[in-house]
Amino acid sequence: MTGEARDNGDSVAGPNDCDSKPQFLIVYPRNEESYWQPVPANGYAAVHVAPHLVSMQRPFSAGTQTVPPGGFVRLHAHAESEEMLHFVRGNGKAVVEGRDYRIEPGMTVFLGPQQSHTLINDGTEDLHWVWFFLPSGLETFFKAVGRQRSPGDDAPDAFARPENVSAIEASTGFLPAAVNRPR
Repeated sequence: MTGEARDNGDSVAGPNDCDSKPQFLIVYPRNEESYWQPVPANGYAAVHVAPHLVSMQRPFSAGTQTVPPGGFVRLHAHAESEEMLHFVRGNGKAVVEGRDYRIEPGMTVFLGPQQSHTLINDGTEDLHWVWFFLPSGLETFFKAVGRQRSPGDDAPDAFARPENVSAIEASTGFLPAAVNRPR
């Protein structure tokens, strides 16, 4: 939605620039892009800010991810991107560069390029965090491996990652799997 900003609960985008992208964006929780995620993470990821949604000088993306009990984000690293995670709800374990750290609400993790990490929900409730990613690309990964989700939808049955997941990862800045082992 572009034009005059109104606080009616719908996402709002500001006036467009010469590239036809808005100059500001306000996203309400029921209007973000959202994608169910395959095993082993399960849960879902939501994209709130990304270059395809709003004009920006430095392409970054931001959103949220929710992983249910027993789910985990597999071990991986990003070739050039920096990632910041801020945990809002739940408990679990982050393994960064082979070292375990307990996750609790209020915890923040910053990951520079090529830092191997995995996030494990070993708690009893959903693990929920906010993520920031620079340069962007994580939003493209979530869409490519996931399935469209609307807030309030029931979770689908567990589904496998796409067969071409290695190509998707390579195109979105993930390091090859062999590089993703803790040092």
